[in-house]
Amino acid sequence: MADELMLEIVTPEKMVFSGNVEEVTVPGTEGEFGVLRGHETLLSSVDIGQLSFTRNNKKVNYAVNTGYAEVTANKVTILIETAERSDQIDLTRARRAKDNAETRLAKIARDNEEYEKVRAALMRANARISVVEKESIK
Repeated sequence: MADELMLEIVTPEKMVFSGNVEEVTVPGTEGEFGVLRGHETLLSSVDIGQLSFTRNNKKVNYAVNTGYAEVTANKVTILIETAERSDQIDLTRARRAKDNAETRLAKIARDNEEYEKVRAALMRANARISVVEKESIK
């Protein structure tokens, strides 16, 4: 279709997704942003969160880790540490990781060198849970 956009999601291990989509929503470090075909060129850092795209009028969601997004008028390239579709996520494990991170955060000071690592672990667990729960609502 003329109004489609090429999307590539790449991790250090593999090409997670490559194909035409109608739109992409990216969790940028400066806030979530959406991309349609014809978007201005943009380079952004990607934050831990939920990346989604629409393909054939169906929304697909991924829990993603940090990385970068390069946007041109007809292509979006996402280079990230990890990307997990809802069917790849163990919800029980994600909930345990969330509980563990919350417990650890409650016990350490913000100036402790471990604080940011634990906070990132909590954000990743929350992103995974959110992606699975959104998929189960459909």
